[in-house]
Amino acid sequence: MYQAIVEKDVSFEGTFITAVKTTGIFCRPTCTARKPKIENVEFLKSTREAILKGYRPCKICHPLEKIGETPQYIQKIIEELNKNPVLKFKDWDLIKKGIEPSAIRRWFLKNHGITFHAYQRMFRINTAFKKIQRGEPIASVAFESGYESISGFTDSFKSIFGVSPVNSKDKRVITMTRLETPLGTMIACAIEEGICLLEFTDRKMLETELKGLAKILNATIIQGHNVFSNLLKQELDEYFDGKRKEFTVPLSAPGSVFQKAVWQALQTIPYGETRSYKQQAVALNKPAALRAVGNANGVNRISILIPCHRVIGENGNLTGYGGGVWRKKWLLDLERSNSTDNPTGLLY
Repeated sequence: MYQAIVEKDVSFEGTFITAVKTTGIFCRPTCTARKPKIENVEFLKSTREAILKGYRPCKICHPLEKIGETPQYIQKIIEELNKNPVLKFKDWDLIKKGIEPSAIRRWFLKNHGITFHAYQRMFRINTAFKKIQRGEPIASVAFESGYESISGFTDSFKSIFGVSPVNSKDKRVITMTRLETPLGTMIACAIEEGICLLEFTDRKMLETELKGLAKILNATIIQGHNVFSNLLKQELDEYFDGKRKEFTVPLSAPGSVFQKAVWQALQTIPYGETRSYKQQAVALNKPAALRAVGNANGVNRISILIPCHRVIGENGNLTGYGGGVWRKKWLLDLERSNSTDNPTGLLY
C-alpha cells in the first residue's frame, strides 16, 4: 500500500485510506501531496474509520468526494437543463450564479469532450429529436427549442445526426448521461428499449465500446437524460446502499445469440454468490466453451446490472474485470456483507 501511494496508483482507489499520524490528515491513494515516511502512516479501510480516529480530510485530494464526482454546482446546472432543455446559459448567467465560465468550460471539455455551450445545444437537439419522432411539426419544434429560424435549427440538427429533421424518422439515438457512484463516475447509455451500456468512465475500452455500440445500432450518441435515467440512478443508489439485490430497469444488450445467452445466464447468479467460468459454461450446456464464455463476459457493456463481477476463476481468484479488479472485490464484498443467504461473510 505504501508503494501504491508513492506511485499514485489509481488501481488502488477505493481500497484503502492513507492516514498520516504527524499531520492528522487522511488521503486517497493517488494524492499528489508530498509523501510521509512509512513509519508515520497507518492504512485504514474507509474515510469513516479515518474520521472516527480523529483524522481530517486532505484539502489536496479531497478523499470525501466520490472518484471523478461531478461538482455540485455543475450538477445543479444539469438538473436545470433536465427540467427545461430550452434554457440557454450564457456566461453572464453563470457569473450571476457565482460560476466562473472558464471553470465550467474546462470541466465539460475534460469530462465530455465538448464545450458547455455545445452540451446545451445537444441537449436541446435531443429534446427536439424526440418530439419529431413523436410526430410533432418540425417548425413548432424548432421555435420551441429556442431557434430563431428553421434553417438554423436544420443546420444544428444535421451537424449532430447527419440528416435533416425531415429525414430523421428512421434515425436512432443513444442518449448518454453521467452517474456518480461510490466507485467512481459511470456512463449510462440508453435507447427506447432500455439501458444498453453502463461503464466506469476510466475503463480503457470505453471509447471503443461506444463506437461499436453506435455502429451496431446504427445510431448517434448524444448527451442528455432519457426515460430510464431516474429509475437507473435510484436503483443503483439503492444497490450501493445495500438495499437492492435485483434490478428492474429495462435492458437492451445487442450481441450474438451466444453472447446474449451468456449475459442472460449472468443475471441468474444470485446476489452475494459467485460462479466460476467452468460452472457458467456447464450451466449453458457448453462445458468446453470456457474461452468463449470468458470472451462474452469480457464484452458485456452493462456493468453491475449484468453482473459479470460475480464470475471468478476456478481456483477462487478474482480474475480480470473491465472496471478494475479492485472494483470487482468491492462489489463482491458489498453483496457478501448484505446477503441474508451468506451470513458467514464467506466469498466462495
